Amino acid sequence: MSDKLEFLYLSEPEVIEAGVLDMKNCVSTIEKVFELMATGDYLMGGPLENEHGMMLWFPTEKRGPNMPVAGPDRRFMSMIAYVGGDFNVCGDKWYGSNIANRGKGLPRSILMVTLNDPDTGQPLAHMSGNLISATRTGAIPGVAAKYLAKPNAETVGILGAGVISKACLKAIAETQHSLKEIKVYDLFFEKAQEFSQQMSEELQLNVVPVHTLKDAIVDADIISVATSGQNKARIEKQWLKPGCLVTLTGPADFDDEVYLEHKVVADNWKMHEAWLQDAREHPLGFDSIKDWAPTGQLLQLVEQQQKNSEDIINLGDVVSGQKLARNNEDEVILFVTGGMPVYDVAWGYQVYQNALQKGLGTQLLLWEKAHWA
Repeated sequence: MSDKLEFLYLSEPEVIEAGVLDMKNCVSTIEKVFELMATGDYLMGGPLENEHGMMLWFPTEKRGPNMPVAGPDRRFMSMIAYVGGDFNVCGDKWYGSNIANRGKGLPRSILMVTLNDPDTGQPLAHMSGNLISATRTGAIPGVAAKYLAKPNAETVGILGAGVISKACLKAIAETQHSLKEIKVYDLFFEKAQEFSQQMSEELQLNVVPVHTLKDAIVDADIISVATSGQNKARIEKQWLKPGCLVTLTGPADFDDEVYLEHKVVADNWKMHEAWLQDAREHPLGFDSIKDWAPTGQLLQLVEQQQKNSEDIINLGDVVSGQKLARNNEDEVILFVTGGMPVYDVAWGYQVYQNALQKGLGTQLLLWEKAHWA
């Protein structure tokens, strides 16, 4: 056995060539992850094995000459996981996020994904993570729609005309073959227009921009919320069509009764309960998570003992056939997702395998022989 140790580096153009944007493959991969989660064949951080990640919380007031202060969506986070099954790999998604990046010509978040051998810790790959994260984020509502949407869903309401909404719509279209119309709302109508034109051409579907939030929601069988920042979409209870599925990739503002009266399905409720513990421990309480945690409002209802955690179903249990989520075609279902590193590790591993087959990337030397072996 050689003492030499190398790992593969993949740039963004290389992960694209390796198929990172292949939504059909990504949806299939994420579906497998949900099956593994239902059997417990996964790990995330923390002693309870379900932490979203470890985050740097910036202070609200200046501390030191260079330390950043808190701002909208400003954070650094390390998200670690092990995914079992045919993946059998450890990994980490590391990123910094700041909504002010958009004014600097940068994405809101800049991400890297690292993969490691789960036995030795040997690095396998270090790769550009933005498209891995965006594609897998979109794939999750696609899987949710496959198992939670009512049969023959025809209309989708899209809230937020950004990159993540594009990924969500592509994934939903992969699993919903009866779609006829997609209505898109954004605070900036021009963005909704651009989104609609691009997605109409790409998906060969009738995608139209609308001027009001209500117009995107009232007739929708599936509602995809993928907004960020402090401007949460306000969704009125009476706008929700009987039988609709609401997928919350980003936070929305509901009356409490919406959460209390309708079924809630989570990507992994144990992870959301870890956020609840974060809110309890943070000096700002629930204010510390409400701007970015999609389940901030729901967690507060759980904390106030208005919503019973036992009533919340995990999607993995539905995918694996252990539980039935939808009881009838008129049932409104809310699907809440916070994003988990198991998705990034699994999809990153698939992209890595594709890159190896295609001969992509650059092998980087860690050492010829470890100095202290």
